[in-house]
Amino acid sequence: MTHLTSILLSADRLVLFLLLISMCAPFSPLDATQAIYPKTAVGEIEIKRLPASKLVSSKTTRNYFSSDNGLFRPLFRFLQQNELAMTTPVESQMEPGQMYFHLQHDGPNSELILADGLELHGVKERLVASIGARGGYTEENFNAAKSKLFHWLERQPTYRADYTQVRGIFWNSPMMPFFLKRFEVHVPVTKLAE
Repeated sequence: MTHLTSILLSADRLVLFLLLISMCAPFSPLDATQAIYPKTAVGEIEIKRLPASKLVSSKTTRNYFSSDNGLFRPLFRFLQQNELAMTTPVESQMEPGQMYFHLQHDGPNSELILADGLELHGVKERLVASIGARGGYTEENFNAAKSKLFHWLERQPTYRADYTQVRGIFWNSPMMPFFLKRFEVHVPVTKLAE
C-alpha cells in the first residue's frame, strides 16, 4: 500500500467517524430538550427579547470556567429529583461562576425539593444583544465572542449596554464534540429614545 493510499483511507475513516458523531450527538439528553428561546445563528449578532422565566442556579466563588462541571451536576440532580424536564439553553455568569437552568414548573416553589447551595430565581422579560458562536465551551472561545459583541455594541448609538451582566449561553450537552457545540454571549441592553 502506498503512502498516499494510506493517507486517503485514514481521511475516509475520519470523515465517516465525524459523520457518525454528528448523526448521534444531537440525541444526547441535553440536546433533545425544549428550547426556551431561539438560537442566534453562528457568526451573527442580533438584539433579541428573552421571555420571563423561572430559573434554578448553582454557584461557586471561583471563575465559571474553573468549576469543572461542578455547577452542572447539582442542577441536573435537582431536575431528576423533582422529575422536571431539561430545557435549553443553560445560562451562566462568569465572575463569580453561576449556572442557571430554566424550569418548566408552574406550581408553587414550595413543591420543589431544593438541595443546599441551589437557589430559585424569577426573571422578567429581557432585551439582550446576542452573538452566536460554535466551538468548545472554553474561556478563550467565550472571551473571543464577547470581544466581538462588545466591539459591535460600541458602534450602536441606539442601545445602552450593561457590561456588568454578561452571560454565557450554552446549547449543547457536555457529550457533544467541541466542534459541533453552539453557544452565545448575551449583554443586556436598553433601547434609547430616538
